[in-house]
Amino acid sequence: MNVLTNTPNGIYCEAGDFYIDPRRGVEKAIVTHGHSDHARSGSQAYLCSASSEKILQERLGKSTKIESLEFGEQEKIGEALVSFHPAGHILGSAQVRVEVDGEVWVVSGDYNPAEETSCESFEPVPCHTFITECTFGFPIYKWRSQTEVFGEVNAWWAENAEEGEITLITAYSLGKAQRVLSCLDAGIGPIYGHSAVLPFLPIYEEYGIVLPEVKLLKPEVPKNELKGAMVLVPPAVQDVHLPNNVRSAKTGMVSGWMTTRGARKQSRLNKGFALSDHADWDGILSAVQATGAEKIYATHGNVEVLVRYLNEVGYDSQSWDARRGNNRAKELEAEE
Repeated sequence: MNVLTNTPNGIYCEAGDFYIDPRRGVEKAIVTHGHSDHARSGSQAYLCSASSEKILQERLGKSTKIESLEFGEQEKIGEALVSFHPAGHILGSAQVRVEVDGEVWVVSGDYNPAEETSCESFEPVPCHTFITECTFGFPIYKWRSQTEVFGEVNAWWAENAEEGEITLITAYSLGKAQRVLSCLDAGIGPIYGHSAVLPFLPIYEEYGIVLPEVKLLKPEVPKNELKGAMVLVPPAVQDVHLPNNVRSAKTGMVSGWMTTRGARKQSRLNKGFALSDHADWDGILSAVQATGAEKIYATHGNVEVLVRYLNEVGYDSQSWDARRGNNRAKELEAEE
């Protein structure tokens, strides 16, 4: 039984007449999390996890019709039974469990089984069919512990602060920025954030995520007041709209793409720290195994590599690009 099908609009459930992370506006959208490549505007109604609701309101607009479920709470939609389960990617990120006539499929969304301090921890969900992302579905991608990586980030910041330098880290405004903040040693110096980062901080704090004080980065802040500071800005800002008062900063990035020397060199950063909010190779394999699924669909990333490996070790696996309605993933995550 195909509980879910792959369409140009995204993942569709005929039994419930809804789409999961639709690529364009639909009547009923179930959303795994608040990143813009999953939560798109234009649908008539949205359903998400409870801790995603305010994030979606911030991103899609206060007038958008959004309903939510607590993790593990089930709702019957048509003939489908739907529930959300923690994905460990960003606050509120969810795997979507869909059951029809006893057949269970799980859509992973974006997920990360590794240690996290800024969102709910990943929980494997038993199922018959598992649709897994594989942004980093290649054996070279293996994350060190969060504690070790952010120990290096804080040591680098402290070194820069001692020399009177500004430290700037590029981090996506939702998810990565809050994870970085939750691991920074605020005793080193003041912390500033771009205006795109600040609206999400109260939402995170409401759900018990402890974050340091973050001041708004303004172009008029004197450069001497920024000496020794940590500044967080989205990558797009770092590329084209960086305020003059932080242009001389020592720059770094915390990202899974920093694993390879070529990516670090191409980014023209002073420092690259390899750590992602997506599962690494071992994380994907452990998640697949924990589901007990017989069928594995892979999407969003190094699809062919993962599918080949899973078939070699005994799984029934296929490529499935839910974004484009074909069998090849050509588009990586917009917000890593």
